[in-house]
Amino acid sequence: MASASMGLVNVPRRGGLYRNFGKRALDIVAVVLTGIVVVPLILLFALAVALDGSSPFYWNDRVGRGGRTFRMLKLRTMVPDADRMLEQFLDRNPEARLEWNSTQKLKADPRITPVGRLLRKTSMDELPQLWNVLVGDMSLVGPRPMMPSQRSLYSGVAYYALRPGITGPWQVSERNEVEFSKRAEFDREYEEDISLLTDLRLLIATTRVVIKGTGY
Repeated sequence: MASASMGLVNVPRRGGLYRNFGKRALDIVAVVLTGIVVVPLILLFALAVALDGSSPFYWNDRVGRGGRTFRMLKLRTMVPDADRMLEQFLDRNPEARLEWNSTQKLKADPRITPVGRLLRKTSMDELPQLWNVLVGDMSLVGPRPMMPSQRSLYSGVAYYALRPGITGPWQVSERNEVEFSKRAEFDREYEEDISLLTDLRLLIATTRVVIKGTGY
């Protein structure tokens, strides 16, 4: 098997009707049926982002199934040139550097715009990823999409057997408190237990996260 830190990763595919056929069918049907509601919402949020002074959408590289890279669509929640700002901020704040190295997130991230903070809290910035679900890059439920730069931090291989998900076990956990290295455990457990019931439970749990506003 190829190294999980670079290039393509060949993970043996498990059997199962839902795993190999039903899951993809659920993704397509759900995206098509919800489109009439979701598309106007995305346009409304995009207008709010534009009024906040940012271009509303951006594409970002993520690692997909088998280790291939795809372009993920999101509503913009950060200021322009956010990567440079992050490095400058981390250089000035050693404690923030430790937090970033551990979780790959910052609880007080200076790059996030006021509108972006609201979108993240309600997880509405994720809605455009339904396009990625429709074209097959992602699934409604799966591992949290990983950036290429994070591959060396990921200790498992279950991620590479799955399409990344808009939601999933890690996404509905106390995710601000979980170290990045723990993601592999969530992914392994989910990959072993994929079923329609599991996915429906996670989708319901996601609804609770959105209502409670605990996203980030």
